[in-house]
Amino acid sequence: MRDKSATKNFYLNHLGFEEVSDYGDYLILSRDNIELHFFEFKDLERRKNYGQVYIRTNDIYRLHQSLLDNNTVIHPNGKLQSTPWEQIEFSVLDPDANLITFGQSTKIT
Repeated sequence: MRDKSATKNFYLNHLGFEEVSDYGDYLILSRDNIELHFFEFKDLERRKNYGQVYIRTNDIYRLHQSLLDNNTVIHPNGKLQSTPWEQIEFSVLDPDANLITFGQSTKIT
């Protein structure tokens, strides 16, 4: 994370995470049994960052709507859609250009 304040704002206020710990240059956030760890990287070049995370959910439509309700910008190439790999997915970019994709399986088990 280049800017802890921006990271916290995005994940807490837009994605609904909660702060677990803040160790200055190391931050831990969680939501729905998901824990994300961030370390300070002030020299990160946003345009050269290819970080990504895939988070599975069991209620993709509720999650998608909750992010829209929080005015979270959905990635223009990552709108809510069904995929050939049997997922329903959408994506957002965080302040450091990490791609966060949320997905739910469409397979019947």
